[in-house]
Order: sequence, then structure tokens, then C-alpha cells
Amino acid sequence: GRAGCAGVGGGGRFGGEAAVLAEDESGQTRGDIAEMVESESSNQMSLTVVTGGAVITGRLAPEATWRERVAEVLRTSDRLSPFADAFVRQRDRPQDQSPTHLHFHLARILQGSLGIPETGGMYRVAIRDVSAWTVGDFSYSDQ
Repeated sequence: GRAGCAGVGGGGRFGGEAAVLAEDESGQTRGDIAEMVESESSNQMSLTVVTGGAVITGRLAPEATWRERVAEVLRTSDRLSPFADAFVRQRDRPQDQSPTHLHFHLARILQGSLGIPETGGMYRVAIRDVSAWTVGDFSYSDQ
């Protein structure tokens, strides 16, 4: 089926070229995108997804990079720093196994005309839970 995120929130401005994509029900294209991000260690692919009724927009990162950035944030917290090591332990995925999650950084949950958090956050989304998506991210302005 076709999936896309057109018309999300008031005041939204699409940051980049809109590309509403079609794929089979297995989520193969999302999996292919995740595989390319993982294999090339690129963090330049922006994606907007709908999952569990939430709209998440941001840039994809390889899992290892995502885990390291989460650990960096946790290390700066007096209360949460003991949890940092849980994120940096490498989780080796068998070579023949496709990624099961999309790892977002500089991401926001869109709520009306607001992106939360404003500075961007780190989100991990199961590919199987994505119900709609489009290439690119949404940015907001006061105008």
C-alpha cells in the first residue's frame, strides 16, 4: 500500500524534497533504507514516520552511532550515568539478518505545530511498527 505523512500539523514546512513511497506490506523498503544506513555509517538520511499514532521526524543513524550518542547523554547525568554502559555494549547482528529498528537522532515528535524536543532527541522505532512514512523531515517556523 501507499504510505505518507502529508499534511502533518499546522505550520509545517517540509525540509527537503517530498517523496511519498510505496512498498509491500513487509516493510521491505524501510528495511532496505535501514540496511544502507547501517552499512555505510551515514547519518544524512532524513525520514518521517508514523508509529503508534505518533509522528517522528529526523535523521537516521547507524545503531552503533545511536547507542554511543545515547551513552554520551547518559554519562552527563549524575543519576543516569550508570546506565550508559548498557548502550555502548556492541550488539552484533548476524550478517544475514536485516535491521529490525530505525535509529533516529536529531529527531522530534510532532505535536500540532510543535516539535518535541526542540533541540532533537534520540528515538528507536521498530520497523514493523511503522504505519506510514516519507523521505525527508519536517521543520517548523513561527511564520
